Amino acid sequence: MCRRPSFIRRFSSSFAVAMWPTKQQQPTATSTSHHSISASASSNGGIIDSTSSSSYDLYESHTHEKVYLPAKSIVVTLAMCVTLPFLIGYFGPLLVLRGLGVVPIVCQGTIMSSSSVALPPQDVTVPKASNEERLPIPTVYEGKHVPLTSYTSKMFPSAGSATSNTVQIDRSSSAFQVKSKISDSNVISQNVSNQQEIVESSFDIGEKGEESNDNPHNSDFDGHLPAGQHLLVDIKNVDSEFLNSEHRLATAMVELITESQLTLLSYHCHSLVPIGVSCAGVLLESHVAFHTWPSEGVIVMDLFTCGSGKLIPILPLIKQLFGVGAEGEDLEEPVLNWSHKLRGFREGFVPDYDPTRNPLDSDTGRFVTGRLQDDIKLPVLSASTDFQTVDVYELMDPTTRNVNNFYKSLEDDGSYESLHPEHFGPNRVLLLDGVIQSTLFGDAPYHESIVHPAMITHPNPKRVAIIGGGEGATLREILKHSTVEQAVMIEIDEGVVSLSKDYLPEWQDCSSIAHHKGRDAWCFNDTRADARFEDAMAYFTDNFSPKKDDTDDDDESPYEVIVMDCLDPNDNVEFAEFLYTSDTYIQSLYHALTDDGILVVQVGASPKVDQAADETGGFVNRSEMMKKLNEYGFKSIHIYDESHSGFFASWSTLLAFKDAETRERWYRSSAEIELDLSRRILPTKEGKSSLRYFDGATMKGYQVPGKQFEAVYCRQEEQPQECNDKLLNGSSSYSPVLERHAIH
Repeated sequence: MCRRPSFIRRFSSSFAVAMWPTKQQQPTATSTSHHSISASASSNGGIIDSTSSSSYDLYESHTHEKVYLPAKSIVVTLAMCVTLPFLIGYFGPLLVLRGLGVVPIVCQGTIMSSSSVALPPQDVTVPKASNEERLPIPTVYEGKHVPLTSYTSKMFPSAGSATSNTVQIDRSSSAFQVKSKISDSNVISQNVSNQQEIVESSFDIGEKGEESNDNPHNSDFDGHLPAGQHLLVDIKNVDSEFLNSEHRLATAMVELITESQLTLLSYHCHSLVPIGVSCAGVLLESHVAFHTWPSEGVIVMDLFTCGSGKLIPILPLIKQLFGVGAEGEDLEEPVLNWSHKLRGFREGFVPDYDPTRNPLDSDTGRFVTGRLQDDIKLPVLSASTDFQTVDVYELMDPTTRNVNNFYKSLEDDGSYESLHPEHFGPNRVLLLDGVIQSTLFGDAPYHESIVHPAMITHPNPKRVAIIGGGEGATLREILKHSTVEQAVMIEIDEGVVSLSKDYLPEWQDCSSIAHHKGRDAWCFNDTRADARFEDAMAYFTDNFSPKKDDTDDDDESPYEVIVMDCLDPNDNVEFAEFLYTSDTYIQSLYHALTDDGILVVQVGASPKVDQAADETGGFVNRSEMMKKLNEYGFKSIHIYDESHSGFFASWSTLLAFKDAETRERWYRSSAEIELDLSRRILPTKEGKSSLRYFDGATMKGYQVPGKQFEAVYCRQEEQPQECNDKLLNGSSSYSPVLERHAIH
């Protein structure tokens, strides 16, 4: 029941008069009582005391009479009953929050943040927030359509939270972001490392080969699919004051989302007790969140989006905004570790989706961007040529290299590390269409193992062909042989050669033999090098096909050795299938060799001992090629593997001998091979061998195939006879069973 406050009693006594019965109902016997009630009402400011005996008598004697109240009185009474509780309920919590040092944020007349209900401990001082420290309000990126959304929130009291703020998007047209404001932000670190600059320049290069998209997150490619991208970032050596400032962190988050052309619908932040900040933001595309440890100088964050806009290119921006270094000469610079993963499902939802054509769904995602443990993971290059994507990353795996030793090698202090920096640097990885092609650490083992076994087995290789090998390292190794008069490299993509020269200079470095006549520090300037940028399949079929017109006068001379260093046989692309299974092409390779010629083919990852036969597994193309090589005349096929190529697996190389006599040189002793290498390989200026990995002992390990090749070979649907009786002769030119058990 509402009781009027005392100041209402100043109203006229008409309230009491209104209580009288109508003139048509005038009970004469109670006229005295009427006067007494009127006097009582008048003396009490118009309020009737229903507990007085006279009032009770009146009610009892006139229950049959109607009572009328003026409309004005009813309206005023109801207004007071509603207004007073509202004012108390609205201003009461605000006064309490101000007493705790918390100022709610008001945006466009609506309270957009609220304080946590938890009270801070008595020994913790919570600074009062000024108007200048109010958290920034996210806005709509210009030209971006943001659908209407509903907002639901529930807060739970916690003694570990000192403040709690929720901020929602400002959808007004005046809030559109037209210009970047990052340069004016007070949270930007001015200490950008050289590595950071390399990243930014590399992304500029990558954008040249791609279509422009002013707002990539508006794309529908992933926008309405059960798929997305997840970026995880850990940063250490960050300024503790920055990590404990809810305002500066929230400002950095809003700037990051705005500059990334994403849409932040709302976010919620807590300042924690005793220190630290946690924030979570709801994006139109998904979410962003981070947590800080100011005492340790660490912040961890994750960003998930359902759009197709790339997230890796914003890593420099993340480091710029959140990698705020502390002031001081002896303090370490912020260090950023990150991981990027594709999430959800694309196959079956995207029409004609091919994961092999998405670099992030291939080796790039599995072995490079998806790893969080690397101490260094630097995107050096991301570009597109006319034929493929080219990516180069610098990586340092803490299980193989120590990052502190690397930093020490950069100093000029006379230490072992500084005198031998080549032993402590990060690995460098080349990926084409997302598939690892070569690594700095595996450069010598891979390229020397694919070239020198065949080259040293042939008695006198003068003319050598390379199919592929755009990074230049295969050419580099062939040019080390003094017998070579011409090295022809047929590579369809000239862009790979150019990019490798700039970003993989070691692969094309012939400085170790540059002092010899006709040689040069850049391998492609060697007088013997002949680079032809054309389709290798077309080149061989046009010049060496058995169906070639005999009247053609443009005959090419045959080669002593042909090295095919291109796509893996298990690559799920149409060209790889033609490359390993085309009858016309394989016949052309056979006719392109001299009578004692050797064909070398890299045939992908080595099988596991428990793996299915190639013909039923993932290496059907490899199995098919071996059958065709045998069918078209090669007298012997040999396969070996190298486990230090840097491909996260042992790698296989196939040799096909056109005659049996040349193959006999394959089984020479280590001493014979060493002697031949010393006579043939061009020495360095100091008189040492220019080979870094290959020698006679290494060659000895290649002569007999491993047990896994025998096991997989014997799992064919039609099992070869020699698998049951190793004394029998095989009918195929390729038989790892007989090769392993024969006496050489």
